[in-house]
Amino acid sequence: MQNTTQPSFRHDICKEDKVMIPYGRQSISDDDVAAVSEVLRSDFLTQGPRVPEFEQAVAAYCGVAHGVAMNSATSALHVACMALDVGPGDLVWTSPISFVASANCARYCGADVDFVDIDPANSNMSAALLADKLAAAKASGRLPKVVIPVHLAGRSCDMAAIADLANEYGFSVIEDASHAIGGRYYGNPIGCCEFSDITVFSFHPVKIVTSAEGGMAMTEDPELASRMERLRSHGITRDEGEMHESPHGPWYYEQVELGYNYRMTDLQAALGLSQFGRIETFIEARHKIAARYDTLLPDLPIKLPVPVPTDQGRSGLHLYPVRVDQTRGAPPRAVVFRRLRAAGIGVQVHYIPIHIQPDFKQFGFEHGQYPAAEAYYAEALSLPMFPALTEEDQDTVVAALTLALKA
Repeated sequence: MQNTTQPSFRHDICKEDKVMIPYGRQSISDDDVAAVSEVLRSDFLTQGPRVPEFEQAVAAYCGVAHGVAMNSATSALHVACMALDVGPGDLVWTSPISFVASANCARYCGADVDFVDIDPANSNMSAALLADKLAAAKASGRLPKVVIPVHLAGRSCDMAAIADLANEYGFSVIEDASHAIGGRYYGNPIGCCEFSDITVFSFHPVKIVTSAEGGMAMTEDPELASRMERLRSHGITRDEGEMHESPHGPWYYEQVELGYNYRMTDLQAALGLSQFGRIETFIEARHKIAARYDTLLPDLPIKLPVPVPTDQGRSGLHLYPVRVDQTRGAPPRAVVFRRLRAAGIGVQVHYIPIHIQPDFKQFGFEHGQYPAAEAYYAEALSLPMFPALTEEDQDTVVAALTLALKA
């Protein structure tokens, strides 16, 4: 089957850059096009059969009871917080190295946000620092209601340790696994919710599988699943058991709480479902690319991502982030970035620490509070990583990187 791959030029690619090899790119096949075309010719463009089919496929793959599809991972994070009754006066902790949605989801609920610094070895939330911060928070009398660990680049956080702390201190856990579908943690798929209340996936075009835009919240808890289904659709129910009065007729529904229009369309679900049939192929391709980078890059003045030990699982490898190492003679990261973009290599930085964003200054955050996150940000550079990246493309990336790293 022909594989038709088109670049996705997003808001995070500078318009003045002429990108030949982007950092991420969706892989769209003829089967994907046919799946979407079939829905376009059907009776349901939205709220039809494809959404539950997609939910069931992802849930079965993850070995979890429920999947609740939404129009974005941001929506899924927001609804997950709402389902766990996050509200004004509550506190939510997450990682400073993530996209802003990992923190904003709590702010949408009126809660306060704080951060736990990363482990420099793997750039994920440090379980040790989380334990220290929880002990201090207990002493001060204000513990988090929810902690949102972020599986950066597709590698799972130390979820067993985080779950132990959740049991000890009584907080809920939402895994932000936007980068990590297809990854595994100690033998189980990321998304099985063994160590969390809810896990959230993203299906943005640069992610491992795409539904154009979309996300999904996974959970073992039927009550959480039911509430998230209701919240994604205006807080409306057609379940007589949830209604406040007897139905007026077969048309009857009730809004029982304030929700949002966060529904995924059948068009999106059809694309996601078609893509999902190739998830293992996508993951295998990403690991092959990462392994080749590992052999081509070790002599350059950069720090390579630390692989997940085979006995601990596997990364989804959404990203291949390196760190520019000035102690080994490399120029500053900004110089390397500009040189690569000028050479047509669409590198990117993932991420600017959330706590130094201007909008977060109103809460008292400032530079220096999370030193490991800020040190990571000063050096981080994501190299092109997507299944259709050829060895020739990789050689072009490596050659350009080699020149860009010269002092």
